[in-house]
Amino acid sequence: MKNIVLTISLIGILFCSNSCTKDFEEINKNPFFPTQTDIGPLFNTVVASLRLGWNEQFYLHNEKLYEITQLAAKTAIGFDNVTIGTEEVWNNYYRALGHIKEIERRFVEMESEMEPEALNNVRAQLKILMAYKTFRVTDLFGDMPFFDAGLGFQDLDLVRPKFDTQEEIYKFLLDELKWAEENINPIPAPVTASGAPYVSLAIYDNLFYGDLTFWRKFGNSLRLRHAIRMVEKDPSSANVIIREILENDLPLIEKGEDIVMSPALQDWRNQGVNWTFREHKRMRMGSNIWHLFSENDNKDGSGIFDIRAEIFFETNNAGEWAPFPQVPDPNTPQSGGIPYQQHRDGNYTIKGAENIYSPFNYYLVRDEEHIPEIIMTAAEIGFLKAEAHLRGLGVEPNSAIAEGDYTLAVANSVEFWQNIVKGSQIWVNAPDLLSGNEVFTVANHPRNDIFSQSNKLELIYTQRFIDSFRQPWEAYALLRRTNGATPHEGDLLEHYRFPYPPSESINNPDNWENQVSGMGEDSERVKVWWMQ
Repeated sequence: MKNIVLTISLIGILFCSNSCTKDFEEINKNPFFPTQTDIGPLFNTVVASLRLGWNEQFYLHNEKLYEITQLAAKTAIGFDNVTIGTEEVWNNYYRALGHIKEIERRFVEMESEMEPEALNNVRAQLKILMAYKTFRVTDLFGDMPFFDAGLGFQDLDLVRPKFDTQEEIYKFLLDELKWAEENINPIPAPVTASGAPYVSLAIYDNLFYGDLTFWRKFGNSLRLRHAIRMVEKDPSSANVIIREILENDLPLIEKGEDIVMSPALQDWRNQGVNWTFREHKRMRMGSNIWHLFSENDNKDGSGIFDIRAEIFFETNNAGEWAPFPQVPDPNTPQSGGIPYQQHRDGNYTIKGAENIYSPFNYYLVRDEEHIPEIIMTAAEIGFLKAEAHLRGLGVEPNSAIAEGDYTLAVANSVEFWQNIVKGSQIWVNAPDLLSGNEVFTVANHPRNDIFSQSNKLELIYTQRFIDSFRQPWEAYALLRRTNGATPHEGDLLEHYRFPYPPSESINNPDNWENQVSGMGEDSERVKVWWMQ
């Protein structure tokens, strides 16, 4: 059955003149300044907005989040121009939200011309996209404009939207994801009860390529992630969601279904990640994560028991495994050298004499086509399920199920990262990868073996922390939710959110001022809603 292709006027993003009418064929047809765009490309523009920004990676991830979480170490005082990163995240989100709200408006218009149920699948896809993007931003900033945001093109009174509480936003998005689960129809070419075909955007779907089963799993996985994120703050609401998902065995992301943004498949080049590392220069392996991978500090790496150490990092210029101390003293030498410069494409071993600490693996941050940006892994879902079963979140506590979920999740994480290496077409000098059941050797190592240890919850948090290595925003959320129960050395930084970007105080001054007044201060010391 043919997909139904619908067109949509992009009002407010591409400013329409008064001559625009409902008859799209009669819209002004200036080929250089089009006033309409198809709904499919517009939807895919929202998908494309899931990519990480260059400044976000530089100023938020490498400058702040790796240091805060101790997933890595920053070996010198940095640029600290955090607002460059927050501006990019904020602007990216609200541009995409404007697209989303416009598409939603068109859906309402279309209901007068077709059976509303025929729009259920595309509505569900849009709700899932909006939920993912909004959760990410509110988890960084807390309260934010949402319900009235992105509607300025429909109502000039909403050009400067009010701030909404994170609690309101969370519960609305979780309800939206519940709607998506209950209404999405993954049957190929489905029809409504009256026989009308469902609207499809399959040919424009650059995330799951029209597979609605994956969209359903993505939505349920988001619900589980964020219900557990708020469980300490609102256990009654969170436990209902967790119970519904786990007891009803709703479909979640499974092994081999990791959700990523793939440059090769989506036809873009991830030039930002290598730029971030070679310009930033200061990122190195820290002693915190090193001690999760190695039994000792032998510089030859003979103590390494977790192959992810050799995927995430590499030796220094002298061929030694050398972590930067997570809590350096004033006499700790800084690390220089040129480990991220592109001369290594042809001269791999030359990292610079001053590169005295282990850098990130060059190919992990160099491959622009085949190293994906990670949205959600099957391993993460396994760790969430393990925590829920161990703690009795929404379900009866069951240590045996938790142990099994954890063990499979560790193996899935190891296999996922090994597949990253296998998928790269430029990665050389790769470690000897584990095969088959050998991936379980990491989970079964005495340091990680959940069956023989009493600190089971600590192990779950530790392994989820490791799996989020290239998702430092997720490690940041885990650290805050667990009150610092993730692995760390020394005192953790008192950093609970990012201040709003300066542009918000300029473009939305009254609402910004009311918000900051209610918070007490717009600083990183203000906790987001779901923190204890």
